[in-house]
Amino acid sequence: MNTEINNQIGKQVIVRADKAGVFYGTLVAKNQLEVQLNNVRKLYYWSGANAIEQLALEGVKNPKYCKFTVVNKEGTISNYIQILTCTDKAIKNIESVPEWKI
Repeated sequence: MNTEINNQIGKQVIVRADKAGVFYGTLVAKNQLEVQLNNVRKLYYWSGANAIEQLALEGVKNPKYCKFTVVNKEGTISNYIQILTCTDKAIKNIESVPEWKI
């Protein structure tokens, strides 16, 4: 698995974290139970994908109903339990979802 994680460095990924939610960003480092992401968004709510596996492959079908946070320059996600590399199609789709903010 370490080889797979190293192959994901520099790529856009979706990370599921224990008790913290689901995040999207560019994987820059992995250390123990933490990952460092650049240009990170929390995927708070989505519509038009059944699970994060579908998000990573296709993105969402209903972007106007999604709640994806503002983009933060960098973030550390602790206690990750899943990392999925995104396809080009999913990247374009996820990045086109408007920022959810007040």
